[in-house]
Amino acid sequence: MNKKQLLKLGVPHDCVDVAIACLQADAGSSEKRRAKQVLPRLIAAPQEYLADPAYGPLAKAVLTDYEIRQEKGSVPDFPRGLGKSATDPGGSVKVEYAVWGRDLDAASHSQISAACQLPVARAAALMPDAHSGYGLPIGGVLACENAVVPYAVGVDIACRMKLTITDLPVDALERNDPAECRELDAALKKGTIFGTGGRWNRPQEHAVMDEDWSVTAVTREVRDKAWVQLGTSGSGNHFAEWGVVNLPTGFGQLGAGRYVALMSHSGSRGPGAAVCQRYSDIARRKLTHRFKEDPQLRHLAWLMMNDEDGQAYWSAMNLMGQYAAANHEVIHRNVTKLAGAKRLETIENHHNFAWKEIHQGKTLYVHRKGATPAAAGVLGVIPGNMADTAFIVRGKGEPKSLNSAAHGAGRCMSRTAAKKQFNWPEWREYLRRRNTRLLAGGLDEVPGAYKNIHSVMADQHDLVDVVGDFTPRIVLMCGDDSRAED
Repeated sequence: MNKKQLLKLGVPHDCVDVAIACLQADAGSSEKRRAKQVLPRLIAAPQEYLADPAYGPLAKAVLTDYEIRQEKGSVPDFPRGLGKSATDPGGSVKVEYAVWGRDLDAASHSQISAACQLPVARAAALMPDAHSGYGLPIGGVLACENAVVPYAVGVDIACRMKLTITDLPVDALERNDPAECRELDAALKKGTIFGTGGRWNRPQEHAVMDEDWSVTAVTREVRDKAWVQLGTSGSGNHFAEWGVVNLPTGFGQLGAGRYVALMSHSGSRGPGAAVCQRYSDIARRKLTHRFKEDPQLRHLAWLMMNDEDGQAYWSAMNLMGQYAAANHEVIHRNVTKLAGAKRLETIENHHNFAWKEIHQGKTLYVHRKGATPAAAGVLGVIPGNMADTAFIVRGKGEPKSLNSAAHGAGRCMSRTAAKKQFNWPEWREYLRRRNTRLLAGGLDEVPGAYKNIHSVMADQHDLVDVVGDFTPRIVLMCGDDSRAED
């Protein structure tokens, strides 16, 4: 094998001469075939080949090369190896992942298993709402040492849930008569804008726009777009809705009872997507040949946190977190003001984010892609679908889940499949039986496209306690294909 072929297999540049000598020592008719099998595993776990009579010198050289680069701050602790995971017990990887949920799709297992192969991976978990995504599955949790993975955070950075409990009368919303709820309908329609390119003609005001948007080139470039999209809701599964909250034992300053609440789901919109794309491209360019050749691992390209690009992404990601929070604040400010409501209590949480946390006695970067933070005592909101129950929860702090829980019911079929399988007449009837009015939305978001939220909650009873629930009554989403009330 020549130098180019060896580099393609992942042999470090400074170890090529040693690799050639080892190949010559292991010469034979099957030399090339064996090399293709041995070298990737040796690069991933050289300590396992130190005693090999033919490849021991190369294993030692790779370890030495790694230690030199580690001293320079360009790599984390030595890679954990390749192969073994919760679904592949025959390999050699030391990183396994914990699983919550029943009958999770094979693609989700495959994607989280691939994430466990990253040299920076230290722990992982799969939530009961899991389904396949790009790189890390939705509902996937990945802890990395000294590294962040842009696609493990996701495209919609800091996608967020927010629930505001108000002083509005409950009985009128429970009756849900369109004539009686005219102001609530109008508040949703006028208080935010839906759609991929949704933007205000007159930008909204919020202190987040006074932050330093020049922290990276991409955040500087998207600032103007961020301003006109501030207070907008996007498309897909994003929503703004009125519903009834039931608090069996009270919450905060509120006593037990039923309340009208506003709930929203949106993220960092176009600016967040631009940040993800920019730094995903940078991370992929840094990959070795071994990872570039694997289509799953290409979407899991990482950036070292002691590297300039890693620090830049971290700054941009955190700014997107502030922006997503501000986005919801503007939506809730607008909608409650238009409805004449006083805001009494608020619960909110990110997902699609990375947090610097202590786990296993180490400082790790915990990516929760479509997963809710659920450390002990931490409050969050886990929605069901446009017609079924959402839950206010308090985390239990389960270490194996990396203090995480599901972020919703989770899809059980693709958007394309849902549009082919479902029709509006059957789902209009379902919504009527549930006393839910859908002002606008797409067939790909009807309840049948999602898992049963009650099953999902049962599967994570050891991750969160339920504090209260929210029943949707008036729902507004992006009108992708039909006005559901027509």
